[in-house]
Amino acid sequence: MDIDQFAALRTPEGSAALAAAGGLAGGDPLAAAAALRAAGVPAGLAAAALTQAELRRRAAGKFGPAAAGMFLTRAGLEQATRRPVADRRAARLRAADVRTLADLGCGLGADALAAARAGIRVYGVEADPVTAAMATANAEAAGLAGRFTVECGDATAFDVTRVDGVFCDPARRRAGTGRRIFDPNAYSPPWDFVTHLAERVPHTVVKVAPGIDHALIPAGAEAEWVSVDGDLVEAALWCGRLAEVPRRATVLRGDVAHRLTGSGGAEATVGPTRRFLYDPDPAVVRAHLVAELADILGATIADPSIAYLYADTPTATPFARCLEVTDVLPFSLKRLRALLRERRVGRVEILKRGSALEPEKLRRDLRLAGDAAASLVLTRVAAAPTVLVCRPVAGRPGAGLA
Repeated sequence: MDIDQFAALRTPEGSAALAAAGGLAGGDPLAAAAALRAAGVPAGLAAAALTQAELRRRAAGKFGPAAAGMFLTRAGLEQATRRPVADRRAARLRAADVRTLADLGCGLGADALAAARAGIRVYGVEADPVTAAMATANAEAAGLAGRFTVECGDATAFDVTRVDGVFCDPARRRAGTGRRIFDPNAYSPPWDFVTHLAERVPHTVVKVAPGIDHALIPAGAEAEWVSVDGDLVEAALWCGRLAEVPRRATVLRGDVAHRLTGSGGAEATVGPTRRFLYDPDPAVVRAHLVAELADILGATIADPSIAYLYADTPTATPFARCLEVTDVLPFSLKRLRALLRERRVGRVEILKRGSALEPEKLRRDLRLAGDAAASLVLTRVAAAPTVLVCRPVAGRPGAGLA
């Protein structure tokens, strides 16, 4: 979409096309386009309206009902922060007495809108003209135009002395192609600029990819990984006065946030497999807080490089899924197939860490038949390929087959 197409969507005719397209989203795209053209909507406007309607439908999972009035791009929606995550970040900034905030590379404005809702005055900077215009429109739709304004320009040129806090979510996809960028120095703004922001502004937060190399985390920064209902969604670096602990895992389940903190450098005690296995939340694993979780659970690991925990008793925790181990077998397809056939297991979920086996191929090779269910964990124990046959612990977080 170019700036003229976006401007057309902002006209009364464009608003009517968007309203009509909203009722067609999720159906046959060719039929939807034909219906709009039959209603007299020009082809170009119809295409733009249908694209927005489909993006709004997809965005409902991130933004809730507000998505219905937002303007979006595919790349911007993918990188945008989910509303519950953005709202919690904004609340933390507000609690740190941040009153004015620069959002450098504000994209569609998801984080800036959250900060504005929290009472913070936000100055957004966005290099792409269409995205900047959409962010402005999103502020207007949310009734926050007085607290969140956007300028189209170079984020590195913004005068950060105007604000007492900075948020930066560098673009990690190439403009025009949408391809992921894996080299931090190719981000926009570039990584060197981003990491030096903390030296200039004492309240600095940087959103980063969850797979960030720990070696790239600036000294003294707090690195936080966030999951939502078991899905790892982002990481953030809290710098300067905002840093509270070296590492944090924040696990959002429904409306409740659970936090686990630690050094990120501790090592869990190695021991044998035991009756109960814990599969830690991905935020805990990426934050290198498995040892801290092991201490809470009274658990050990069976291999120093694999993040499965084992304990003698089950303990309810939001930070891991608990399974009861019924069998520990050196991996053998023939032996595993015979055991499952004997127990009439016809449905399995397959978890793996430290195994080269492909779960779907294994599922086919097992030739399952029966009405029982089981969980199979492919892993290593004392460096040996091992399969654990398990069942969920009733009444515990994560119980039931995925």
